[in-house]
Amino acid sequence: MGRATRREAIAYLERRPYENVFLQSVIEAPRTADALFVWRDYNQAVSGVVYFGAHAVVAADDDTAVDAFAVEARRHPGLRSFVGPADRLAHFWARVQVWHPPPSIIRGRQPLYALLPAALNAPERVAIRRAVPNEAEAIAGNSAEMMIGELGYDPRERSGFTANVRRAIEAGLWWVWMSEGELRFQCNIGARTSRTAQIQGVWTPPARRGHGFARAALGSISAALLDECATLSLYVNDFNRPAIALYEQLGYVQVATFATYLFA
Repeated sequence: MGRATRREAIAYLERRPYENVFLQSVIEAPRTADALFVWRDYNQAVSGVVYFGAHAVVAADDDTAVDAFAVEARRHPGLRSFVGPADRLAHFWARVQVWHPPPSIIRGRQPLYALLPAALNAPERVAIRRAVPNEAEAIAGNSAEMMIGELGYDPRERSGFTANVRRAIEAGLWWVWMSEGELRFQCNIGARTSRTAQIQGVWTPPARRGHGFARAALGSISAALLDECATLSLYVNDFNRPAIALYEQLGYVQVATFATYLFA
């Protein structure tokens, strides 16, 4: 991808910074541009961007771009998931389902939330901090427990999961609230641009639930991150009503709807 195309793609993605935070973070990083494809409309303006890595992540203005990305998808077998705005992803799946293996799980509506600094409603502050490397095994274990419950598989069975957690910790991307040596809450930053940082992996161990730990910890982490980031964002399954209530209490506002198609 040339410099001019890269600049155009970033300008396109910045129009919807919360929807496109992952794509923008990828395109701004070195050595990943070969996995990115840009679609231009009849005026030669960028009207869509797709990333094919372990996952396919789609952004598009119209179905024409999605159709082109669906054709390109044939060259990328073995994708673990499709992710993107719900309406565009439904069209993408409609175009590839005649030849692609069926998804094992479809999360068809995942509200996408954003938080502006002035909207944060978190008066309580607790002793959250960035995780340290010797906590990697415990954090990976809790992350695996979350994914088993939500997705039905143990990510530790795939090589490199704990090592990836360790690298993210070393990069300062994992946050925890520990009390008397026990984990009360954890989350991490999955993607970050100059416009926003996307929070993921929000988790309170089951034995620690019902005490308000998630609100206190996520509120404190959000406040700390907003000292570094212009805004925050995250997305959640629409059936996870406790999580949605938590985010809205803290001041997060829905700005779009995502979807995820997962493959075994």
